Amino acid sequence: MPFAVTVHVELRPGIADPQGATIERSLPALGFGGVEGVRVGKLLRFTVDAIDEAAARAEVDDMCARFLTNPVIEDATVIIEALP
Repeated sequence: MPFAVTVHVELRPGIADPQGATIERSLPALGFGGVEGVRVGKLLRFTVDAIDEAAARAEVDDMCARFLTNPVIEDATVIIEALP
């Protein structure tokens, strides 16, 4: 059974985000004032075949822990939806 997977990866709170800081510093020069707290992350989308949603989640959680994220400094939010 195919499942659509979305994985949002963000740096954990307290971890420095130099990309976010660079964007935040640049926005006022482009006319976008009042923006603060910019954080940069990753969004991954893919499909996975599994016998059920629990099996799909277990596989994606393993992917995140072993390859898609750095579990020391990043958190992942996983959304799984069955495809028709």
